[in-house]
Amino acid sequence: MLWKPLSDAGALSLPGDIYSMALNISKNSSCNPILTPHLTRLYFTVLAGGLMGVISILFLLVKMNTRSVTTTAVINLVVVHSVFLLTVPFRLTYLITKTWVFGLPFCKFVSAMLHIHMYLTFLFYVVILVIRYLIFFKCKDKVEFYRKLHAAAASVGMWLLVIVIVVPVVSQYGIQETYNEQDCFKFHKELSHVYVQVINYLVAVIVIATGVGLLVFQVVIIASIVRKLRHSSPSHQEFWAQLKNLLFIGVIFTCFLPYQLFRVYYLQVVAHSEGCNHDVAFYNEIFLSATAISCCDLLLFVLGGSHWFKQKIIDLWNCLLCR
Repeated sequence: MLWKPLSDAGALSLPGDIYSMALNISKNSSCNPILTPHLTRLYFTVLAGGLMGVISILFLLVKMNTRSVTTTAVINLVVVHSVFLLTVPFRLTYLITKTWVFGLPFCKFVSAMLHIHMYLTFLFYVVILVIRYLIFFKCKDKVEFYRKLHAAAASVGMWLLVIVIVVPVVSQYGIQETYNEQDCFKFHKELSHVYVQVINYLVAVIVIATGVGLLVFQVVIIASIVRKLRHSSPSHQEFWAQLKNLLFIGVIFTCFLPYQLFRVYYLQVVAHSEGCNHDVAFYNEIFLSATAISCCDLLLFVLGGSHWFKQKIIDLWNCLLCR
């Protein structure tokens, strides 16, 4: 007999190795929530919206001043989105087939790219916003490099710095524990190490504090413009320039901060539990994947600069004044 009843509980038990195998499967399954339907739709949306955004912004970049610091930051943002979008088809393949066939090293790279994309995108947002704030307070039309070569050198230097920092991190990604090569994106066991938790806490606090600070700063600037220009605000370019900044901040609060806020709670759960909580793992994966929606930001920026968008804002402004 393979199965035998327990004398006290009336349940079934497994002998020796079979019981241990069943227990391990049970533990692993609790850490693998069924996300395929949700994430498949999400990443298809990210891929479609991201590609349309990259293509749309390229037509605008041709007409923009390439010596502008803001334009240089936007170009690098396009590069970040493009590199990440190249990894999305591999994620979709895994979600559809439920088996990773590209090897564990490439799995680590694709998994790390989601985090790298999020933090680099956030960094470029901060750079663009800070430059726009400097332009506003110094009353300048633009901040630009002396030559186009300087802009290219700055971009190359930035990417070399990213490579120097990122490559060692990716090479160390997921080496503390043993993982199944056919079951990708399940590196949660790394969070059981104290130094990994400390780094995650620090990064989460920095991103949250920076996002909130940018929002407060932007609200103060827009309020000062509206107070100075009053009813004629929509007819001034200064007002529209600051309103576009809200698109960047909106993406930060919609895509990045929910994940960072939940990350703090998730780290506490991981630190105080031996196993893996099914519900917490489910929501952590959802929030993390939602950061990829920021790839659609370029589409929003193109739309935000359109005449139709401006006219809708003006109509809304006039409607509010009528009340």
